[in-house]
Amino acid sequence: MAGLKAFAGAAFLSLVAAALPAVAQTPPAESIQIGLSTDAVSITAGFSGADLTIFGSLENADPLVARQGRYDVIVVLEGPPRPVVVRRKDRVLGVWINLESETFENVPVSYSVATTRPLQDVTDPNSYKQLSLGASNLYMKPADVTDSPATIEEFTAALRDRKTATGLYSENVGGVQFLSQNLFRATVRLAPNVPVGTHKARAFLFKSGMFIKESSAQLEIRKSGFEQSIFRVAHDYSFLYGVFAVSLAMLTGWLGRLIFRKD
Repeated sequence: MAGLKAFAGAAFLSLVAAALPAVAQTPPAESIQIGLSTDAVSITAGFSGADLTIFGSLENADPLVARQGRYDVIVVLEGPPRPVVVRRKDRVLGVWINLESETFENVPVSYSVATTRPLQDVTDPNSYKQLSLGASNLYMKPADVTDSPATIEEFTAALRDRKTATGLYSENVGGVQFLSQNLFRATVRLAPNVPVGTHKARAFLFKSGMFIKESSAQLEIRKSGFEQSIFRVAHDYSFLYGVFAVSLAMLTGWLGRLIFRKD
């Protein structure tokens, strides 16, 4: 019996020893990293939009997969989340008025996407929904969840259309280009009306249509010069700023009346 136990123990140790090289030879999983040339962008009143370049790299990439072009990268620059009210106008007695509205919570003010290929060629739609990736897959949380699904869907579609029409939601197909097997460059668009605040850059790595890894970095967009001073005063001293604005409007109206009055 003792010999049998010794044999069994030796056999177990042999199996463990045989398995160790296989574990050691397992290649490390791929990952992705991105870097911004600056962590802050300053804009002025004359800002007319710009392209922001983001560089990144693949770590532990499979050379064969890279040569075959089976790696895809999607880069997103997502603006700060804020509540948004969407209103629907209807014509009543010849006058267009707001009849219905829907409030959404924590909606990204801007959302710019850059891809290696068209989204439909990278992965399946379910993957985008699970990752909340792409403007059409962003979850717009309504403030009133008791509204009918049809109403919420209608206002959600209207919100996306409005963001797209103003350039705040954009897609740049081919905006991600591989410079080598491991390095890539992404170009995302900053709309002329891009909001100030903390923006989040996110990079998603796909391999043969399967999501592998995500990486992120932050970017601060702020006003500069005289506009920044006005912006800061309006936020830090909102009451006094409001009083000053109303007083200035009254003074301007009074002066205009004196200048253009008819004797």
